[in-house]
Amino acid sequence: QVQLVESGGGLVQAGDSLRLSCAASGRTFSSYAMGWFRQPTGKEREFVAAISTSGGRTAYSDSVKGRFTISRDNAKNTVYLQMNSLKPEDTAVYYCAARFTYGRANYYYTQGNDYTHWGQGTQVTVSS
Repeated sequence: QVQLVESGGGLVQAGDSLRLSCAASGRTFSSYAMGWFRQPTGKEREFVAAISTSGGRTAYSDSVKGRFTISRDNAKNTVYLQMNSLKPEDTAVYYCAARFTYGRANYYYTQGNDYTHWGQGTQVTVSS
């Protein structure tokens, strides 16, 4: 089992940057593929970014590609989402997610249903 706690959200202006962190409990963090999703108010949850267990492979939604960067530090049991050039349409609750993927170092997942563990979310609000 792994428990996830997001942090780093807040209120920023368009064009600003934020870095979200997701701290995971447990000793097997390096065996979990990780992802970030977001859910704007009144809308469905959507994929943002994903990273493989080793960190060697990443994926992004088209809406954030080139602006957001996902990374992980397995020694610190933490996954990050660096968000640059933020836009008002990035406003949402951001969730990190995990899926145990032992033995598949290059796997990542882009569908929410593929993940088995979720954090409680952190609000990101971008004003225009």
